Amino acid sequence: MSTQHDLAIPRPEVRPAVPEVEVLAKASRRRFTAEYKRRILREADACTAPGAIGALLRREGLYSSNLTTWRAQRERGELAGLTPKKRGPTPKPKNPLAAKVAALERAVTREKARADRAEALVELQKKVAELLGTAQPPNGGRP
Repeated sequence: MSTQHDLAIPRPEVRPAVPEVEVLAKASRRRFTAEYKRRILREADACTAPGAIGALLRREGLYSSNLTTWRAQRERGELAGLTPKKRGPTPKPKNPLAAKVAALERAVTREKARADRAEALVELQKKVAELLGTAQPPNGGRP
């Protein structure tokens, strides 16, 4: 004989919700502001209990090499070293005369094209006069 407890329907297992993990296509390098670096260095300097610096590093997701590098920069007085550096080649200073030279070159090119058109027009006038049989004065019509 069975009791009602023996025939109980098994309940499905309740599992905690797993957060969705988003994986970025390309990892990006982390950049730390100068203020963030100074704040972490102050907190690390204030740590006196054993393991406190390790807990700080774990909490912030940093490596001990970050602290070492930032401390060395602070001791050398490199305030600029505590700010992110712009990557890439350093830009060359622009020549102040380069714009004027470029404008003059464009003007020369434009004038050469105009002179070529004028010469072509003169040649065309000579050929038309030759075909029509009209003679032109040898000095180009100038007195």
